[in-house]
Amino acid sequence: MSDRIILADMVFQGRHGLHEQEQRQAQPFEVDVELALNLQPAGIDDDIDKTVDYGQVFDVCRQIVESTSFRLLEALAEAIAHEILAAFPVSEVTIRVRKPKVPIDGTLAYAGVEIQRQRSNNDRR
Repeated sequence: MSDRIILADMVFQGRHGLHEQEQRQAQPFEVDVELALNLQPAGIDDDIDKTVDYGQVFDVCRQIVESTSFRLLEALAEAIAHEILAAFPVSEVTIRVRKPKVPIDGTLAYAGVEIQRQRSNNDRR
């Protein structure tokens, strides 16, 4: 499917990381979400009920990043993907999570992961 809803550069304060200090003190995490679904019905009818509400997706991402704690970015991305697939009628989701304040002795803009997950055939909405 080539139709996509994109939420880019969402920033939330979270407590994720391997080190104890990262689990105690909130730091920024940047999240991008791409949702694959057929947007034609919403576009033709100009009807929010035939698409996905961006604000609800934003709220799901914020809730996961800010109220849970993971050691790995991979686990954080999986949790977001799982919740979005469970909550919204999308066939596929791509999640990117970036951590700009990485405790590495060196210079880098961020560390990040990107995952892509599809709805299973057993889980049709």
